[in-house]
Amino acid sequence: MRLRKSRKKFFIVFLLLVTIITTMIYFDNNVLQVSHYTVKSNKIQTSFNDFKILQLSDLHSKDFGNHNYKLIEKINSENPDIVVMTGDMINTSDTDFEVFINLAEQVSKNHVTYYIVGNHEENLTDDKLKSLTNKLGRIGISVLDNKKVTITKGKDSINLYGLWFNLRYYKDANYYNEKELFFGVGQNKTLLGNLDSNLYNILLTHNPLYFDTYSSWGADLTLAGHIHGGMIRIPFVGGLFSPERRLFPKYDAGKYQINGKELIVNRGLGDGNLLIRIFNRPEISVITLKHKSAQ
Repeated sequence: MRLRKSRKKFFIVFLLLVTIITTMIYFDNNVLQVSHYTVKSNKIQTSFNDFKILQLSDLHSKDFGNHNYKLIEKINSENPDIVVMTGDMINTSDTDFEVFINLAEQVSKNHVTYYIVGNHEENLTDDKLKSLTNKLGRIGISVLDNKKVTITKGKDSINLYGLWFNLRYYKDANYYNEKELFFGVGQNKTLLGNLDSNLYNILLTHNPLYFDTYSSWGADLTLAGHIHGGMIRIPFVGGLFSPERRLFPKYDAGKYQINGKELIVNRGLGDGNLLIRIFNRPEISVITLKHKSAQ
């Protein structure tokens, strides 16, 4: 009799634990989180005080509700001045890009939107990548293919750059070869040229690994993704994994600073071909620009 009661208690506890873990995993992979950042600089002119940038990254063709309505609701509720998409919005293995294109159409109806490619887009065939970027162009999204746009408000302006580089510079085991390669300031200048240091310069790039390079080149603010927050986040420690197959990546999520230059790494929305997310909810980043003297 006692044995039966003991087994029953064990079974109940086991079911409770399974329910808790399952609920937690669902929550960490499907419930969106909005992270707010404030960036201050004397180079941010008066007209751009409180200018709001919403960043999406690493969707990997994931749906948050039917036709991504949950994601769209979050975006619209933030009322950003611009939306930026920092790569891996699709999977290389996708047979079509329906999920992302549908999202892009909805976003671009209400918001000025800029897009750069990530490593998954780079892995597409030339024809598939051209088809994707052409579709984005037709619905009004600006594809920043190693180029700059100047955003103007009144007499004031900021520069927005979109950067991608060859996959050989990724330290991911999928692309790594026997030769140690480093993406330096020279390569950055070759792709994007010199910048006007009198203006506030924002760089969109997928891979945060070369923050030293981006900051030395002159980017005041870099927005990146790629690391997925480390997939499994250990409280008070940080992300566990990186696409480079190394533990505890240096730039896994959040805000970093080098010599007054700042980097914000978005944790991404999907998981691609990686593990499930744990303590690492899908993230939308909202960055508000402020002049340094502003409250």
